[in-house]
Amino acid sequence: MNFNIAIDGPAGAGKSTVAKIVAETLNMTYIDTGAMYRAITLLSIRHDKSDIDDIIELVKKAQIKIKDGKIFIDHEDVSEAIRSIEVTNKVSTIAKIPEIRHVMIRLQRDMAKNKGVVMDGRDIGTTVLPDAEYKFFLTADIKERAIRRYREMIKKGQRVTLEQVEKDIMNRDLQDEKRDVSPLKAAEDAVIIDTTNKNIQQVVEEILDWIKRGENVVL
Repeated sequence: MNFNIAIDGPAGAGKSTVAKIVAETLNMTYIDTGAMYRAITLLSIRHDKSDIDDIIELVKKAQIKIKDGKIFIDHEDVSEAIRSIEVTNKVSTIAKIPEIRHVMIRLQRDMAKNKGVVMDGRDIGTTVLPDAEYKFFLTADIKERAIRRYREMIKKGQRVTLEQVEKDIMNRDLQDEKRDVSPLKAAEDAVIIDTTNKNIQQVVEEILDWIKRGENVVL
């Protein structure tokens, strides 16, 4: 496919799952930018670094790659490790550092330069790929998003409460929306989809319908 798709939205809106299915359906490359920021956060935790300059040096030296839906740091599959509560609680702090975002944006744009990617995150349509042919912003009620994330974490064996997950999501939303560089918001030309009362397949079909009309193709 000779076009890029940007899918943005807050935590728990379903964007990663939807983006992955859309990419598979269209035989496109899926890029989870949130996982990339989580990988950097994991690096900072492992090396016990909190100074911005030290973290940036870690990023520059590390080899972060996404392949077959998994994320690797220096050839190590960290797809599960980046989903820990410790990483989740710290990732917004790392992601709002301007110097780190600038490095990551360059890397993400390079991944998409040849087209054919479905990229999800919080600033894809507004900052990373402002010229993406298709832009979508997924959202949902805060309580619904908390329930979804809670179920995911419980399924993975993490000990959390629904109340704590909802509080964490609210804090994450606030940090993402208020940060100075690339805040979380819908691009002016993005299609906004409320996923509160929709299942994953319904959201996927809605996105594919937009693309079918735009590309005049049968999918």
